[in-house]
Amino acid sequence: MDMVIDATGAAAGRIASYAAKQALLGQNVIIVHAEKAVITGRPGKVAEHYITARARGGTSQKGPNLPSRPEFILKRAIRGMLSYKEGRGREAFKRIRCYIGLPKEFADVKRIEISKTQAARTITLEHLSTRLK
Repeated sequence: MDMVIDATGAAAGRIASYAAKQALLGQNVIIVHAEKAVITGRPGKVAEHYITARARGGTSQKGPNLPSRPEFILKRAIRGMLSYKEGRGREAFKRIRCYIGLPKEFADVKRIEISKTQAARTITLEHLSTRLK
């Protein structure tokens, strides 16, 4: 049975830690509405941080290669909470899927909602993604 998490309005870090833990426990984790997850902080500062981190990436043959699409930004945050270079973490990372919007096959499935963020200053992954391009 797959665990479906709705990321609307929830903090990306909280989603990432919860998804990583469930994947390590053997659950298949599907995250929908990944573009609506938020990062807390002043939007300009958050975007500036990601822009400078992406600029540090260097050529295509050197890292770190940071994503610009919202679902991959969230998946990268999840990867940071797993020991993905070891077998257990690699297998857990393969059990995680992130989607923009709500795919038809998950429309009728009961979704878990992580607690919504109460912070006044946030930026959604969708807006952050548009600033990175």
